[in-house]
Amino acid sequence: MSFIEIVLLAVGLSMDSLAVSLTTGALIKKLRWTNVLKIAGILALFQGGFTVLGFLAGIGFHKYIEAFDHWIAFVLLTYIGGKMIYESLKKKDEDEACINPLKFRTLCGLGVATSIDALAIGVSLACLHDKIVFEAFIIALITFLFSGFGVYFGSHFGHKIKINLELIGGIILIALGIKTLIEHIIL
Repeated sequence: MSFIEIVLLAVGLSMDSLAVSLTTGALIKKLRWTNVLKIAGILALFQGGFTVLGFLAGIGFHKYIEAFDHWIAFVLLTYIGGKMIYESLKKKDEDEACINPLKFRTLCGLGVATSIDALAIGVSLACLHDKIVFEAFIIALITFLFSGFGVYFGSHFGHKIKINLELIGGIILIALGIKTLIEHIIL
């Protein structure tokens, strides 16, 4: 993958974390920078870590799927993107967000929930023979930046502006899946 593709992948993956960060920011009564760093750091750690875990799982069985690995990458990216789009269009219950976003246990739960997609992406990256350390770092870094921004923005403007970030992320992931398939079929 090129650097731009890695960044686009990271942006697509980080949309769930950004959406969660906006919500948690809106829930925090008094914003402190330590809270921004805590939330962003934990979400980024899970996003990067799950990408590596998925990659390690993927390389374990890659030799068995090498002939059709591009189809697996396409299906996973398209499924995850489609799931994100579907979730973005579902009506959300306003009372779902009645949690304390600063508890470590809550943040770990949010980290796992927003990083399941990264696990599947890690498997896809193993199929594509990519260098996981750099890609996981970029995914974690972009998630950290987006999440930090989300907490800050959510605490100041969370109730005034509504942007469908999951929809945007889903479209990006589907586009990357289609590109991967076309590259392997044509080239």
